[in-house]
Amino acid sequence: MNQPNIFTWNDVLSITKQGNPTPPKRVEKSKDEWKALLSHEQFYVTREHGTERAHSSAMCQIFAPGLYACSCCDTPLFDATTKFDSGTGWPSFTLPIQDNVVSYHQDLSYGVRIEVRCNVCDAHLGHVFPDGPAPTGLRYCINALSLNKIEEA
Repeated sequence: MNQPNIFTWNDVLSITKQGNPTPPKRVEKSKDEWKALLSHEQFYVTREHGTERAHSSAMCQIFAPGLYACSCCDTPLFDATTKFDSGTGWPSFTLPIQDNVVSYHQDLSYGVRIEVRCNVCDAHLGHVFPDGPAPTGLRYCINALSLNKIEEA
């Protein structure tokens, strides 16, 4: 897998305005197909842009090596090496595993935020904020229900 470029907050804002990268592939399903595939909670978070309660998942405390994939389409999104304890109650990462697996969208529902989605299937993942640690200064604040942990072999 190619390592992503190190994004900055200005890069995120620029991509949000100018357009997202081309995804590596596309996965498209009907609402009924997603409902049959996902739990009620996963459907709410990923397909209806919901948010799980803070501190509701043990995934926040898992730092073992491996990857985190989209719970809808199994596309690898984040590497455990970029995960950190943000104290927010949601799994947090400094950057995606590749530049083209996450898309960025302006979200005006609670002020101005940047929503992140799986660029392959459009699943709502969470939001990105400019208050993360080095090297990116970004915090990808991700709903645990939108992720599946893939253990390292």
